[in-house]
Amino acid sequence: MEKFTTLTSVAAPLPMINIDTDMIIPKQYLKTIKRTGLSEGLFAELRYDEKGNKNEDFVLHNAPYDKAQILIAGDNFGCGSSREHAPWALLDFGFRCVIAPSFADIFYNNCFKNGILPIVLPQEDIDKLLDDASRGANATITVDLEAQEIRGPDGGVITFDIDPFRKRCLLEGLDDIALTYEKGEHIEKFETANAASRPWI
Repeated sequence: MEKFTTLTSVAAPLPMINIDTDMIIPKQYLKTIKRTGLSEGLFAELRYDEKGNKNEDFVLHNAPYDKAQILIAGDNFGCGSSREHAPWALLDFGFRCVIAPSFADIFYNNCFKNGILPIVLPQEDIDKLLDDASRGANATITVDLEAQEIRGPDGGVITFDIDPFRKRCLLEGLDDIALTYEKGEHIEKFETANAASRPWI
């Protein structure tokens, strides 16, 4: 998993509430277990009409937001089903950080497991970031995970909370498999002792 330390990017504003995982990545894009190529389906029902034509008004079709790595979203982001394709699609598009007033629990946990930093902030701070995001290319923001700070284009600083274990995993790029490998010596000792004590297994 790619490490997350400091990220500077334009932020794409998407202040809709209750964006569920089916809206993030519709069911017709779930036929693959690959993590690449899913950006095509990201927010498909918002990005395209019924005939597959671009909705030119949708934020991600317009520069500089088409290259954004930070998403500012509304309350209860990622609700609905538990599909892991949702963070995969966000990551494949280029998003490494999603900031919202609240997240659905399963989606929130899946973000960390896939190298995306989900940040929960009060609505007042979200409104400030949405205002920054509305300024386009001249208003990049910086997310500093080590310092737990979001620095705005005008010098303002917003701090955020994060679980220390999850912070460490992102900073060091540790997914569940990498965390298991950290215990490799203990696992090997157990396997050796278990084979000696129960050779019939």
